[in-house]
Amino acid sequence: MSETRLSLAEPHEPSLDEDDRMKPEFVSAVLGHVETGNDEAARALVAPLHPADIADLFELAPADKRRKLAYALADLLDGDVIAELNDYVREELIDALDPAQVAELAAEMDTDDAVAIIEDMEEADQRAVLRALDPDDRAAIEEALSYPEESAGRLMQRDLIAVPEHWTVGNVLDYLRTNEDLTTDFWEIFVVDAQHKPVGTCKLSWILRTSRSIAVADVMQREQTLIPIDMDQEEVALRFQKYALISAAVVDHGGRLVGMITVDDIVHIIQEEAGEDILKLSGAGDGDINQPVFESYKSRVRWLITNLGTALVASSIIAIFEGTIAQMVALATLMPIVAGVGGNAGTQTMAVTVRALATNQLTESNMWRTILREIRIALLNGVTVAVVIGLGVALVFSNPWLGGVIAAAMLTNIIIAGLAGVLVPLSLDRMDVDPAVSSSVFVTMTTDSMGFFAFLGLATLAGVTG
Repeated sequence: MSETRLSLAEPHEPSLDEDDRMKPEFVSAVLGHVETGNDEAARALVAPLHPADIADLFELAPADKRRKLAYALADLLDGDVIAELNDYVREELIDALDPAQVAELAAEMDTDDAVAIIEDMEEADQRAVLRALDPDDRAAIEEALSYPEESAGRLMQRDLIAVPEHWTVGNVLDYLRTNEDLTTDFWEIFVVDAQHKPVGTCKLSWILRTSRSIAVADVMQREQTLIPIDMDQEEVALRFQKYALISAAVVDHGGRLVGMITVDDIVHIIQEEAGEDILKLSGAGDGDINQPVFESYKSRVRWLITNLGTALVASSIIAIFEGTIAQMVALATLMPIVAGVGGNAGTQTMAVTVRALATNQLTESNMWRTILREIRIALLNGVTVAVVIGLGVALVFSNPWLGGVIAAAMLTNIIIAGLAGVLVPLSLDRMDVDPAVSSSVFVTMTTDSMGFFAFLGLATLAGVTG
């Protein structure tokens, strides 16, 4: 098991460099032994590693060698390693195992990790694995699978410590010491009433330092953060962050205690959600280097096609002013600058807004204040950039009118970009559409179209081509 292996902090680890990254020569050595059939030597090299490092080894190995590596390291490929694997790599390895082996691995894991393995399997394979589990594990996993994806019900662990409020500290200590089947990974004890509804929590330190005769109700903390079973995992992560939680009780619709979520699970969720939002803004899909090529292609190409459509809107605006451009070629040289700088300004505002929405910093209470703040920032940015580009163009082209036109167009487009960067995500959020998914397309279309329109329109009105 993992506790017999070296921790990440172990000094002079031969497999890792100073940044805790696996050394290429170590990966090559392990794969070399596997290729020559020397599985024992490969296991000897890998056995001291932490489960997370063994997972890294599989992810760094070429896809066509992972299955052979799994067979060679079968004794080390336990539930702890499987839980640390990248989703795509884990799915690939699980497909290579029969249902009985998958069930054996799932039985070693916490419920949330077991669910993560089983939920992506084909329905027939799911049923086969569930049949191979013992009744208690099967019931817990089936219940978890009945909850929405990325909800607290999928994320929570069923193994926890709950005691009645009428017990004393001595009763709790005896209960912990005499029941060998209790979970060993917990930081606090939940106190429940007769209906199994949580009424408070006790930290382990309080239990250990309190006299046995004292009632649990006298030392427990009644204020606690309860997580509804259908709450989205991103909202759960925000509560952990806001209230600095180590663990939290999960309650069903009747308010009864059904599980707990711990901070180690939340660390993964925060990392996943942060990366997910960034990738959604770019239209890069999952953005996982282990994702199959065709899946990556499908997730990216649809956004490129969408961008192609929005680009046609901008090009149609250019076509309207074709005559103006023909009279002064310099306009064709300068108009991408207006659109490009406006696009960057819009992206800055959009990124700030999407993050504020995701972290609940931006709500109806401060919406208008935020909009006005972004307008002021856009105005300051617009004036600064407009002065710089206006003077530069006037000097380079010896045409003050052209400098004034591009300055006015730049100021206009940056203000529009600031508005679009905040209003587009807010509007999508109001329509229950994830602003991280669609905002970039609409903001880019707005800044490109309005940049071209403002610059070429003002050039035509000012007659700078004559």
